[in-house]
Amino acid sequence: MKDVTAAIIVKGKKVLIARRAPGEKHAGGWEFPGGKVETGETPEACLRRELSEEFGIETEVQEYIQSSLYEYPQGSIRLLAYQVKILQGDIQLRVHDRYEWVSVNQLLNYELLPADVPIAHYLQEYLIRTMI
Repeated sequence: MKDVTAAIIVKGKKVLIARRAPGEKHAGGWEFPGGKVETGETPEACLRRELSEEFGIETEVQEYIQSSLYEYPQGSIRLLAYQVKILQGDIQLRVHDRYEWVSVNQLLNYELLPADVPIAHYLQEYLIRTMI
């Protein structure tokens, strides 16, 4: 099983999602930004590296949120979601062709990659719990 990270970046009451560009693995699918954890790398270091490489932003990884397990045809992944804060930089798309700031209750209106769907459900439930 491969560990993959996902950044939950919140701005106001919206969360960042990005669409994989044509020619990339899972092209056209929307996801929480992140990437594969390399050997000897922590999930937090992976997120900082991936967000710098793919979006040109410097970030601070904050608290762990949740994980999701999914079996893709090419193998199983464990998606590890963390709350992330952008420290500096403007988003530049390098392996994605679009990004959007989406309200949590609208996340499932997008064609999220399968491993990201349980994280979206959790974020929706968490939002409801924190409002009570």
